[in-house]
Amino acid sequence: MSGPGVPTFDQLQIFLAVVETGSFAGAARKLNRAVSVISYGVVNLEAQLAVALFEREGTKKPRLTEAGRALVADVRNIAQGVDGLRAKVKGMLDGLEAEVRLAVDVMVPPTRLASLLRAFSEKFPSVTLRLSVEALGAVASLVMDRRVVFGVSGPLPFGHDELVRIVVGSVELVPVAAPDHPLARLGTLPPGAGLDHIQLVLTDRSALTEGRDFGVLSRRTWRLADLGAKHALLREGIGWGNMPLAMVEADLASGALMRLAMPDFPGGTISLSAIYRRDAPPGPAASWLLQQFVACGAQDKAGFGDAEI
Repeated sequence: MSGPGVPTFDQLQIFLAVVETGSFAGAARKLNRAVSVISYGVVNLEAQLAVALFEREGTKKPRLTEAGRALVADVRNIAQGVDGLRAKVKGMLDGLEAEVRLAVDVMVPPTRLASLLRAFSEKFPSVTLRLSVEALGAVASLVMDRRVVFGVSGPLPFGHDELVRIVVGSVELVPVAAPDHPLARLGTLPPGAGLDHIQLVLTDRSALTEGRDFGVLSRRTWRLADLGAKHALLREGIGWGNMPLAMVEADLASGALMRLAMPDFPGGTISLSAIYRRDAPPGPAASWLLQQFVACGAQDKAGFGDAEI
């Protein structure tokens, strides 16, 4: 016994139109076809698959058979896949990128980033996005090595004329520790109080700023590659460290973390810039996303916060 044949995409579209409208006449109106063409298409599809998809006898409207109900989801997935393929190819023919590779600094607030990327997915549904979240000089390294088309980076050393920089805001950093940490129990701290306590510091995974410390005061440091891990260790009282205010506001409000009154580092801001290579400017989709970062940064007069777009 031979297996099922290969249906055409047109036959699958006709099948879905009948399912969605509930009748051959409704499908004909939706697809701007004659009813006889719709009926013929369904018959041919059933012949190709060697199964009956609709019950026609004893009913005014076609009802799905058990086999038809089992296949609806698969047919819909195929149709959506083809539609996505056509949209992507059309975008490429119109000059739209097939893929955007982006790197952002860990200091970019996650809620803001998620909001921007949601808007991007709605604006460019056919464009694939690849996101890297990095610390310190790693974002710029990815841009310079052409592994991403643009990045949102924290402060960089002077130079690097091959990069275009556009300010997109800033992030406020505050020194914090768990309430049972010795520094938190002291209240107002004298200068140098943090020198002999473990400071949790982000590790630089790039050669661009390797060996450069930002806001490191202690002689004792633990180096971590992940801001989320640093946050968790701070809450456990293992050390003290500087964190983005937006990321720890809930902890400060609940008392899970305490803001440290450190005269040698009471807090501060770091600037964030969108960067890309002068010889490799972003395409239409990437440029739109870059401008959203710029616009959102301009909205936040007090810094790059968590406001929704």
